Amino acid sequence: MTATPVRRPVTPAARTVPELLAWRRAVHPDRVAVEVHGVAALTFTAWDDEATAVARSLRRRGVRPGDRVGLVFGPRDWTGYAVAYCGVLRAGAVAVPLSERLAAGQLDHALTHCAAGAVVHGDDAAAPPAPAGVPVWPVAELRAAPQVPEAAHAGADDDGDVELPTVRPGDLAQILYTSGTTGRPKGVGASHANLVVGAPNHPRRLALAHSERFLHAFAIGTNAGQTMLFNALTAKPTAVTLPRFTPLRFAKLIETGGVGTVFVVPSVAIELLESGALRDRDLSGVHLIGSTAAALAPAVAARLAAVFRQATIVNYYTSTEAAPAQTTMIYDPTRRDAVGRPVGGQLMIADADGNPLPAGATGDVWLRAPHPRAYYRDEAANRATFRDGWVRMGDVGRLDADGYLYLSDRHQDVIKSGAFKISSLEVEAALHEHPGVAEAAVVGVPHPVLGAAVAAVLVPRPGTPPDEVSLAALRGFLADRLADYQLPSRVRLVDELPRNEGGKVLKRQLTSQFDN
Repeated sequence: MTATPVRRPVTPAARTVPELLAWRRAVHPDRVAVEVHGVAALTFTAWDDEATAVARSLRRRGVRPGDRVGLVFGPRDWTGYAVAYCGVLRAGAVAVPLSERLAAGQLDHALTHCAAGAVVHGDDAAAPPAPAGVPVWPVAELRAAPQVPEAAHAGADDDGDVELPTVRPGDLAQILYTSGTTGRPKGVGASHANLVVGAPNHPRRLALAHSERFLHAFAIGTNAGQTMLFNALTAKPTAVTLPRFTPLRFAKLIETGGVGTVFVVPSVAIELLESGALRDRDLSGVHLIGSTAAALAPAVAARLAAVFRQATIVNYYTSTEAAPAQTTMIYDPTRRDAVGRPVGGQLMIADADGNPLPAGATGDVWLRAPHPRAYYRDEAANRATFRDGWVRMGDVGRLDADGYLYLSDRHQDVIKSGAFKISSLEVEAALHEHPGVAEAAVVGVPHPVLGAAVAAVLVPRPGTPPDEVSLAALRGFLADRLADYQLPSRVRLVDELPRNEGGKVLKRQLTSQFDN
């Protein structure tokens, strides 16, 4: 007699983040959701219980629906951050993720701009500074299950505890501050509906099903970090990170059983490749390498493909403003410079007035997703960036006949030299092909005749003789790769490039390298 297979019913997709966490608890109660290697691990049951405890604690302390709560955490406390984030949202409040590595002025700007009503921080660091009158609480103080008073007080639920509000899909859920590479960081608001777009409703439809664990080293307070948090909620594998990133520690974890997916930013990919930490390791269990947050140079993608022979190399292109809309590109040597086609939204190239342009034409890149985001308390910036659900990405690019996107550059990074507009991305990609160049960044510097000239800041590979990366040598190497007007006229060698928490190069800091 053959037993009839048990079929799990397909449930409606979660409409809010608390609903999503509750669903994962129901289907995978004992599965580890988030792990900080060697420090802490968090199951879905513990995540759900502790988030509820945080929500009740916040309500007892006067946090109301819609209040903004700053979350200041570091990499050692990813599990505490996950609990605090979902606890804030379950309390009906708005989470404002922030890195503990922010300078005091940066932290004050964010907390003041969003008018934070409270700050919650990790247990491994001292209480961060906060604006006057804003309470600061460690997450450990909030996540412990509180004692229920003998007599229920006003606003209590059936258990005699504080009542938690109803959270709706359209409610504001988080404010995430941009990287600030192009100016003062802006707060980007996202609703619950935006955050749970595409959430699964069946255990067999979880993403990254080829992996038992996925590994990342993204910072809390970045869009990439938030993507990892929601991968932990929606994907099959456990999210694993390090208390402190080093290439050797990261490479050792890659060999750990079950790590089938690795997420990096380009700077981490370069550091792993250049450090030698991947040498002589068994990398056959990795089936996906995902790169995000900045452009992945084709030469770096090719090196990743050569090292991770069993893995698909995927580049993701999006922004804090546009998520979850993005383009994805599986590395293809025949389309080395493409950044992919749209997933989870729509893509267009438009003229300065926002009118769509045909394939092959160069213009502004726009992405569109359901339940769009918006800048918080910045209507002027909203008018410049958001239009009818579309988001102006700040990049210049084109589409080919097959719908693949090719980026020319960030608007502010295009170098206008004489009659030419030069893509810094194109020059950087060519420089990465040089055997003596580990990292490269290209900027425009003032020129008395042309207006601007091409300048390159390079991190040489260890042991590279200086004459091999001299201006003359580089121009000779690039001569058959770039047009003459694209060739650098100035070069500086540095030990490292300045980067923000998300791994993006701070190009505004590089122009001072050429002041004399």
